[in-house]
Amino acid sequence: MSGPKRGIDMYNVILIEYDMRIKTGEKEDDDLQLIDGISIIEDMGGIWNCAFTTRIAGDHGEIDFTSSRVRRAVEATVEVTISQVQSSFDLCLRCFIGGFDEEIRLFDGAIGESRGLKRSVIALGEGSTMDLKFRIGAESSAGSAEHGCSFKADTHGHATRDIKTGFGLISVKVTWSTLIHGF
Repeated sequence: MSGPKRGIDMYNVILIEYDMRIKTGEKEDDDLQLIDGISIIEDMGGIWNCAFTTRIAGDHGEIDFTSSRVRRAVEATVEVTISQVQSSFDLCLRCFIGGFDEEIRLFDGAIGESRGLKRSVIALGEGSTMDLKFRIGAESSAGSAEHGCSFKADTHGHATRDIKTGFGLISVKVTWSTLIHGF
């Protein structure tokens, strides 16, 4: 499942729109509708910088949806490119944001050739730290190695990191932009 297709900004009320599907075929029309609807979260008072989880039931199952309300948030657009691939490998990319215990899983799958992963957009508090953890292993073995890189949130600009592994080169670019001022 990828991130939301759009967002709506409302003060003191949070509106989250869902259109989640279970991929079952080649075409989107073949997919099963898991959840289609909205959640409204009323005024949370002074609660900021914490995550909360809600279980949402749908026609074909349930999901646990974790969200957070972040004061003085900035937006991080994470772009990952895998190049110089030597052999196929499994990759799990996880994101951790300073002040939160929850993991944000950005990718979990096989890499067989050079490619770019789908971009991910993450909100985090200005000046906080974002840690990216890459678990890399051969498809045929149980062992894996962990690599990581960290970025300090900024209001604009970008930062890059390269990680060389025995399987290939992982290039990471994070672009920063301000979400909302005044909170």
